[in-house]
Amino acid sequence: MSEKKDYLKDVVKHIDIKQHNVVALVDAMEDMAFTARDLNRAANILDTMIKDKDCAVILTLAGSLFSAGLKKVVYDMIMNNMVDAIVSTGAIMVDQDFFEALGFKHYKGTKWVDDNEMRELHIDRIYDTFIDEDELRVCDDTTALIFDSMKPGAYSSREFLWEFGKYLDENGGPKVDDSVVYAAYKKNVPIFVPAFSDCSAGFGFVMHQHKNPDKHVSCDSGKDFLELTKIKLHSKDTGIFMIGGGVPKNFTQDIVVAADILQEDAEMHKYAIQITVADERDGALSGSTLKEASSWGKVSTSSEQMVYAEATVAMPLVVGYAYHKGGWKNRKAREFQKIYSK
Repeated sequence: MSEKKDYLKDVVKHIDIKQHNVVALVDAMEDMAFTARDLNRAANILDTMIKDKDCAVILTLAGSLFSAGLKKVVYDMIMNNMVDAIVSTGAIMVDQDFFEALGFKHYKGTKWVDDNEMRELHIDRIYDTFIDEDELRVCDDTTALIFDSMKPGAYSSREFLWEFGKYLDENGGPKVDDSVVYAAYKKNVPIFVPAFSDCSAGFGFVMHQHKNPDKHVSCDSGKDFLELTKIKLHSKDTGIFMIGGGVPKNFTQDIVVAADILQEDAEMHKYAIQITVADERDGALSGSTLKEASSWGKVSTSSEQMVYAEATVAMPLVVGYAYHKGGWKNRKAREFQKIYSK
């Protein structure tokens, strides 16, 4: 049988959109058809919402994105004021971003392996990507350590992710330089993970609450919803850029309805883009169209675009286009993290 080192040797590298000016390529797609033309329109909508001084940009993330090499795309969005809030799955922020900030890596692999052998070697597989299970356990333990350090009580996922950023600020080294969690902490960009227990943090909760049955921390999903809704209430207009679907997509679309309950006549999301490979025909959330969301009063149909493409191909093109167009250069950081300290 092979050894672990035989599989964990070629590191996944995060694409750097700054190094590839795709403007001419994406512009040329306007005169094509099918997904190319859809992608061109999505790129232009993202560019427009970034240039709109009245619009707050919310990025939603679902799927195994950072393990696949997209972490630096989001990092660059944060550092260049192209995004004001993030709603994500837990795996992306904790098992992938925070995990790498602790000094670990994802590795190029293949689906053509014996998964029973992978289990024996403590190697976890995400399609054609490998992760060291023993290193993931260190990530689990670190989340429990952070929870142990906090005052008992119920917190929003945003508050927990801020503590993760604080931990990296106090204990991190060179490995945090491209961390999304750390960048968001430094730039006051709130990150929400509506299903926060569904990741390494969940194992941390299990360890922490088992050890502290009477006085422990827990996640308040209602507080999550209220805090994200406050971003809608603090913004004249909002735009959403969605990678994948799932809980982050619905959670972010729902804040329009919540804001309307708290403040009548809340505006629908002015701009909306979704990159997905999900089909709408089964009625599932990830594939439901943005036009369908309009029937719920969540998304305006004036500037919306579905792009049916895999994220590792489409996201660098769409974000790279907006980056090299330069509309972010005169955009002020909203620093929404500060609204929760008032």
